Amino acid sequence: MDVSKFDNENLFNKVISLLQKSRNEVVKSINQTMVYTYYEIGKMIVEEEQVGKNRAEYGKQTLKELSARLTKEFGKGFSTDNLENMRKFYLVYSAQSIETEKSETLSRISFMPDFQLSWYL
Repeated sequence: MDVSKFDNENLFNKVISLLQKSRNEVVKSINQTMVYTYYEIGKMIVEEEQVGKNRAEYGKQTLKELSARLTKEFGKGFSTDNLENMRKFYLVYSAQSIETEKSETLSRISFMPDFQLSWYL
């Protein structure tokens, strides 16, 4: 069939609409998963700090080492500042929704708080 002779505009528009909607849902899902992931990273950092000694120096060194290793493994996005922001993100949102189960793995993100963040919806 010659594409130039395709005259069923209604079918074409429905397929385009479905593909666009599906792509939007994928982006939304990825964004939500990243938010949950950053929340969990922040939680792990906070929990690690709570058992650390000599708080300020220990925390700074831990974040530097974590940043270096994550950057080597995953590339950009894991600077010390970003890790500190993840830590702060957890502290702010955990205060609003304490009563989450203990974290096991990201494969069980259903226990995560329902973030009401308009910029990722």
